Amino acid sequence: MKKVYFLQTCDTCRRILKELNLDGFEKQEIKTNPITVVQLEEMYSLSNSYEALFNKRAKKYKEMGLKNELIIEKEYRQFILDEYTFLKRPVFIIDQQIFIGNSKKEIERLKTKLINTL
Repeated sequence: MKKVYFLQTCDTCRRILKELNLDGFEKQEIKTNPITVVQLEEMYSLSNSYEALFNKRAKKYKEMGLKNELIIEKEYRQFILDEYTFLKRPVFIIDQQIFIGNSKKEIERLKTKLINTL
């Protein structure tokens, strides 16, 4: 399985998607087609952490004052389900491996995986 979850209005997502060969990928734009509980559970099963999937750079994170809160895994899960901007993006799933976010290190891991799966 090859899938990517992204936000079309995110410049970083668009740049990353443009850099990669996404032939054979199922693409899901999370604003117009929100992630489901089943999809989030699949991401969790691969990452073992809702916090790893949570975007702490989201404007709503600051607006809601969450930076100063102690948030538990169950709450991270609910925040992601309630508000698409809380999913760290892009999220790539290739076979049974997940790549979360746009850090340079994560994108390099992703590119290495894509090269090795050709």
